[in-house]
Amino acid sequence: MVFSSLSFIFVFLPAALVFYYIFGALRLRKLSNAALLALSLIFYACSTPKYIVLLLISIFINHISGLLCGAQKTHKKLFLFIGIALDLGLLFYFKYANFFFDNLSLIFGIGSGIAQIALPIGISFFTFQGISYVADVYRGVVKPQKNILNTALYISLFPQLIAGPIVRYSDIETGISDRQESLSLVFDGIIRFCTGLGKKVIIADCAGLVADRIFGLDKSLLSVSLAWLGVGAYTLQIYFDFSGYSDMAIGLGKLFGFHFPENFNYPYISKSISEFWRRWHMTLSAWFRDYVYIPLGGNRCSVKRHIFNMAVVWLLTGLWHGASWSFVVWGGYFALILICEKYVYGGLLEKLPSVIRHIYALILIMVGWSIFCGDSLRFTSELLKTMFFMADKPLINSETLYYITEYKAELILGVVCCLPLTEILERKFMKGRRANTLITLGKAVFGLSVFALSVCFILSSSFSPFIYFRF
Repeated sequence: MVFSSLSFIFVFLPAALVFYYIFGALRLRKLSNAALLALSLIFYACSTPKYIVLLLISIFINHISGLLCGAQKTHKKLFLFIGIALDLGLLFYFKYANFFFDNLSLIFGIGSGIAQIALPIGISFFTFQGISYVADVYRGVVKPQKNILNTALYISLFPQLIAGPIVRYSDIETGISDRQESLSLVFDGIIRFCTGLGKKVIIADCAGLVADRIFGLDKSLLSVSLAWLGVGAYTLQIYFDFSGYSDMAIGLGKLFGFHFPENFNYPYISKSISEFWRRWHMTLSAWFRDYVYIPLGGNRCSVKRHIFNMAVVWLLTGLWHGASWSFVVWGGYFALILICEKYVYGGLLEKLPSVIRHIYALILIMVGWSIFCGDSLRFTSELLKTMFFMADKPLINSETLYYITEYKAELILGVVCCLPLTEILERKFMKGRRANTLITLGKAVFGLSVFALSVCFILSSSFSPFIYFRF
């Protein structure tokens, strides 16, 4: 079940809200939490019924590990290690075992001997949340949760369960026991959900259609401009697909009284790759910073050690996205750029005009997505050769003109929506009480319009899952 499906919008979500607020009306937080936990487990079971046991095992591991790390004085590091090892063991088996044994068999020329293991939806996200909880208890950042139902609610909370954002226990620790639902929060949640829904079905799915059709063409029909157009369409697709999901998750959280962290901040306006990764998938970047990069020594060390730390973090970031050499290369690609920005040409980059820096960042981002989107390194290699005039392809052809003409409105809309126009307008023109009323009215009209248009798009299109569901 996905947030952009009619079954979720018109069946599960209304039923969930009614069920939840019936218990909420009794003003008994334990009952409303139990109701929300039940809804979350039902939601996950509807998506991947055979892996509900895996989710429960993950909850149990992290709850017990948190209790032991919080209660013990002398052996807490051992319990931290065991808890994290069990979490990573589950993640390795379901996400990386096939990749590991397939490569092992290629090296030694023997069959891997294991059946293909299906990837449970959301395992990377709920595993990282569990690890952050145990680590934060160990460090004394949060107190261990003694009620396993509350631990289960934190890890399985359905708005962010299967594709983030990655929520720390400290983000919602107070909210689990003492949150306040309100009409204003519900209103904000509905508008945020509708905004995310529009991003997904109006922009991301249309851009994805363009990218899929271009990448699916016979190689002889590919031109330099068409290759760039395909990568540009994918660049729009992955941003609006994932940020749209994050918006929906944040909006759904508000409907139930929770405040989830922001996950995107207009990443395509960045003027460097360092800035881009401060704006893209911010909860994942923060997770690797706090639980990998800083424990390794961060930047408070020698230059060689700092470069090593950055390389490790980005290779792991690549692997987090998937068990494929393409993702490893993608992580290494960004590691190299970030190291160069830090130690080679960062000072020179700062002196360049903003437009040049912005073009520099966009080109490198798009090259990164060309690595990310391919099923294999061979596909990526052929695509990059075409993009950079190394494949004896024409600059432009009739197919390029066709796709630009056919989808120009959707592509222009996507580019415009990458810019923080609403924030600029609100900051510049909307001040005072009357302005606040106009903003509220405008948001309501906007949300309703986007919702109606999104439903029309859903009715007229085929099923389109979120890109990050496979990570």
